[in-house]
Amino acid sequence: MATDDDLNVTEDSALGGARSVGLVETNTWTFADPPLELDCGRTLSPVTIAYETYGALNEARDNAVLIFHALSGDAHVAGYHTATDRKPGWWDIMVGPGKAFDTDQYCVICANVIGGCKGSTGPASINPETGRPYGPDFPIVTVGDMVKAQKRLIDHLGIDRLLAVAGGSMGGMLALDWAVRYPDRVASVLAIATSARLSAQGIAFNEVGRQAIMADPHWAEGRYYDGESPRAGLAIARMVGHITYLSDEQMHVKFGRRLQDRETFGYDFRTEFQVESYLRYQGTSFVKRFDANSYLYITKAIDYFDLANGHHSLVEAFRDVRAEFLVLSFTSDWLFPTGQAIELVRAAQANGIQTTFMEIPSPHGHDSFLLPNPQQEQAVAGFLAKVHRQNGASSRRAC
Repeated sequence: MATDDDLNVTEDSALGGARSVGLVETNTWTFADPPLELDCGRTLSPVTIAYETYGALNEARDNAVLIFHALSGDAHVAGYHTATDRKPGWWDIMVGPGKAFDTDQYCVICANVIGGCKGSTGPASINPETGRPYGPDFPIVTVGDMVKAQKRLIDHLGIDRLLAVAGGSMGGMLALDWAVRYPDRVASVLAIATSARLSAQGIAFNEVGRQAIMADPHWAEGRYYDGESPRAGLAIARMVGHITYLSDEQMHVKFGRRLQDRETFGYDFRTEFQVESYLRYQGTSFVKRFDANSYLYITKAIDYFDLANGHHSLVEAFRDVRAEFLVLSFTSDWLFPTGQAIELVRAAQANGIQTTFMEIPSPHGHDSFLLPNPQQEQAVAGFLAKVHRQNGASSRRAC
């Protein structure tokens, strides 16, 4: 069982304002026995999970909220690692004192998925059998495998039942899998900008990104850790993926056909349009913080995900679910459109599951859930408060 120190953070309200969690640290926890059994038929051991916590568990240990990150995210969901950090965690607008995920009320946990490159075991980790990075020898992992690994972490932290599991995009897939896989361990689910399975179009975009990486001569069949990494291929993959996170309206307003640092066409292949410059910036900045092999593994896990796998239908998949649901979609999200959210809602309601659904107007495409949005913030805060009351969570803090 975890000690109380495992579930507290260093707070500095002056850093980021009074509603910030302040300075935080990333923790790691490693397990080896029993090994993690993977859906591909292989096992993984040892397994390290990087995670961060905000707020504290109450005496009843029933106020824990587990947040999942999207494809390129990590465990650093809120606050700052150092006083000189330029940016806070990836969902800082939603996590902190008095925010939607109120750290005065809830113990918020976020963990990096296995297969990732931000502290959890992935292809860049050292293979204990060889003493070298796994590279392509790392086993294929699924969303279900990621959930099974994080369930081990929650057990380690001494939490029997989560007040909520929450996430957007791939993070929403993990939240859905938690509710289906461990129905007795989850009181509520917040599924945001996500679906029960990725569409053919989504799989197609992921494959283009993977092919860009594998076509880079520096990929070296995934064994590039002693030399140059496939930066160009990964940058292209990010550029392609980033297009799917935006909307046509947003791109028109933000860029239109405006030129970058010039007034006329150059009639060459240098960067000319603002949107070209923006995408190249996204690609260049991404390769500084992400591993190409992790991009391959995580996108493949997203492609494989289908909540109905092992069941006759999506409705049957929800048969044993006991959690209450909040499902949010955004009007301009064409990667995970509202119709896919409604499919989740209907499957849950067909099983008598209490479900709240909201389609939120936004011009910002799939990335809408990562941007300030009063309707999303109010929906999440209200839903969590209601579930918290219904579950009789104690407001007393742990010593």
